[in-house]
Amino acid sequence: MSAKPFRREGNARTWRERARIFRPAALLSLLALIITYHFVQPAPPHHIVFATGQEGGAYFLFGLRYQALLAREGIDVTVHPTSGSVENLHLLKKGQADVAFVQGGTGASADAPGLRSLASLYYEPIWIFVRKHSGIEKLADLKGRRIAIDQDGSGTREVALLLLSDNGIGSKAATLLPLGGEDAASALRAGKLDAAFFVISPRAPIVHEVLAIPGVRLLNMERAPAYALQHHFLTVLTLPEGAMDLRANLPRRQMALLAPAATLVVSEQFHPALAELLLSLARQIHAEPGLFEQAGDFPSRKFLDFPISDAAKRFFTSGPSLLQRYLPFWAADLIDRLKIILLPLITLVYPLFKLVPPTYDWRMRSRINRWYKDLQAIEEQIEASPNADVGSRLDELDRLEANVGRLSVPLAYANPLYTLRSHIALLRDELRQGQQPKQH
Repeated sequence: MSAKPFRREGNARTWRERARIFRPAALLSLLALIITYHFVQPAPPHHIVFATGQEGGAYFLFGLRYQALLAREGIDVTVHPTSGSVENLHLLKKGQADVAFVQGGTGASADAPGLRSLASLYYEPIWIFVRKHSGIEKLADLKGRRIAIDQDGSGTREVALLLLSDNGIGSKAATLLPLGGEDAASALRAGKLDAAFFVISPRAPIVHEVLAIPGVRLLNMERAPAYALQHHFLTVLTLPEGAMDLRANLPRRQMALLAPAATLVVSEQFHPALAELLLSLARQIHAEPGLFEQAGDFPSRKFLDFPISDAAKRFFTSGPSLLQRYLPFWAADLIDRLKIILLPLITLVYPLFKLVPPTYDWRMRSRINRWYKDLQAIEEQIEASPNADVGSRLDELDRLEANVGRLSVPLAYANPLYTLRSHIALLRDELRQGQQPKQH
């Protein structure tokens, strides 16, 4: 009994044995992983195009803020200056922009079924400046006048044409000039205009600039509630006396204004993880109180032209995902996508690998038990022919013992192996002593 069941060279065989047992489970797990991967949403793009507005305008400046914040999350943003909301919608529909600022009321879902709204961001009051002592007290008085309504492609032009049309004023009833921004302000200052439309944040410097022009005043929208009833994207705002400049007391009396809201619009295919990130950044940028907004009013799911995206619905219902609250964007997105793989994979792999230990135990014991069958066969032969050649029986037992001695098993299975070897030795001793073998 000098042969030992535990040898270093046996470790390799043991590991090969384990590998044979684990291999089917591993292959099934790999197959499940490959199949599940086809259902995983692709990673968000690392580069997006953001359609904004004219350089120096509010949309453009906000676009630069988003660009800087997205760069911290590993997203490269191209800020694309445009003529305004109409061009932005055109770029979105053609796939030449991924996200855009769009003035409320500019688009309609029927015109662009593939577009989705993320949120409204802030009020954009409609500032209508007219010359003092011109007799212009309401929009209907603009008939026959020289009016700046901004250039083609701008949201200002769209809303100006809409309000003028409500009062029966078209291109034949007035001189409609494609002037906006500084050009419109300069024309007002030079007396070349009777009125000019601006749709812009009250923080924009040009609003203060035009309010300070001698001979120019802000038109009070006395019928603002009626317009808001006709056009649901419009909100009635109240501008208190002196709100723009207390020292100069501008405006000189309380004014009623109409305002659409600036909105974020994306294509229907826009990645939901990026949509959630943009909304989180919108809360950083637009949640502060303003002249017309209370803290937390924006971003909002109100005042939207297009259907709200599914990602935005979840955001406004539940807030940012737990992962995005505490992890960098790339890590949160990676885990969020991997969980789609891991959950079904764990469901499959766990029971598979629970079967491995009993399978391994069965295989180890079967390697020992198969030699018991040989031992039992020799014992039955001795019982059947007790007077047969003892030497040949001893040779069979020696060969059996040699085979068992070459058997390598883990330490946990040493007891049954030693028991087998002791039974072989016991049968040999009985045979040598000429005793009748006993059942074991």
